[in-house]
Amino acid sequence: MQLPEDQIRAGHIPADLYRQLPPGTDARSVVIVQRAPRSYTGPIVLTLVVLTGSVAVLLVIAFVVQVIAGAAVAVLSATGGLSYTINRTAKRSK
Repeated sequence: MQLPEDQIRAGHIPADLYRQLPPGTDARSVVIVQRAPRSYTGPIVLTLVVLTGSVAVLLVIAFVVQVIAGAAVAVLSATGGLSYTINRTAKRSK
């Protein structure tokens, strides 16, 4: 029995708790209630959901900006206000 929790499970009452018992109390009838260990599943899942949602929102924003930019270039080039060309020059090897 290394940990205090192991001692409590085995029925031993730690000295500091034994001193808190009122006089005349039968120590064999004392029940020690422990707090349940903290579960980290909820906060971890919440963090993953928030991160996934943030990435999804950023991807949607990037896609919308790309569509708007493409539409703006198409409209401006159709009206003659802007010409957009991609110049791909071939590299000449010597």
